[in-house]
Amino acid sequence: MSILLTFPGQGSQRAGMLHALPDEPVVAATLDEAAVVLGLDPLALDTEAALASTRAVQLCLLITGVAMARVLSAQGGAPDMVAGFSIGEYPAAVVAGALDYADALRLVALRGQLMQEAYPSAYGMAAIVGLDQAPLAALVAQVHNAAHPVYIANLNARRQIVIAGSDTALQQVMDLARQHGASKVQRLAVSVPSHCPLFDAQAQEMTAAFAQVSVRRPVLTYLSSSAARSLSDPARIRASLATNMARQVNWTDTVRLAWERGARLALEMPSGSVLTRLTTPELADGLAISCEGQRSDSLLAMLAEARRTP
Repeated sequence: MSILLTFPGQGSQRAGMLHALPDEPVVAATLDEAAVVLGLDPLALDTEAALASTRAVQLCLLITGVAMARVLSAQGGAPDMVAGFSIGEYPAAVVAGALDYADALRLVALRGQLMQEAYPSAYGMAAIVGLDQAPLAALVAQVHNAAHPVYIANLNARRQIVIAGSDTALQQVMDLARQHGASKVQRLAVSVPSHCPLFDAQAQEMTAAFAQVSVRRPVLTYLSSSAARSLSDPARIRASLATNMARQVNWTDTVRLAWERGARLALEMPSGSVLTRLTTPELADGLAISCEGQRSDSLLAMLAEARRTP
């Protein structure tokens, strides 16, 4: 059975996430490299106050994802494929061997800074549960205008969709969604309007930054959740990573693709279990679990068992 590692996006962060990593040499090395590249102690990034910064959140998710994947790989738990959600595509690319960790740190620091500076307040994201894409798109179109933009951003599950835009427009769509039968609407812990055209200009800046970075063919299957397909050509991976802040995330189809390619065990890197909940319905006859709250030896035993299973 093939093993898929999944890397969560913004909103899954929690205070202390870097401090909760296993006490392993490979984790210390990962944190030390981050300190050298960033010029600061990465352990200062995961306080509750620091995580108010989009830049700090994205760096924490990158560092945590790479560190945990390295712990598992160092002890025989290497994956067959990887997939990341939004910022999670960066640690996925590092683990796949397509992007150097040091370059990822610099790029994610820039990405977070650009996103934070573009929309420091009055924008964000909200989840709508219980409506299909077409009727929700009609509600979004009813509200959207130049002064108060709103877009469909993430296709998380069949009837769980995330919208992004101004606070005013988000609230209007949330109210309409309730009136039209949504079972749940919720603002997310994301302070920027990711995965929509509002970030087109910043995506162009990231494209320029990526032109200075080496991207290689991955050594394992790399699934892009913005393209909802496997990417192996370095130019396509570069373009996908550079522009993913302005592109929809299609997690449902990405997990379905992983299943079609043989994934039957999906292990979510820290922190949280959001992707585990979203992955489970699409991973027919498989198992999706989170690293959160699990001992490393238990995870390694599970991975070893998966390796032995045809």
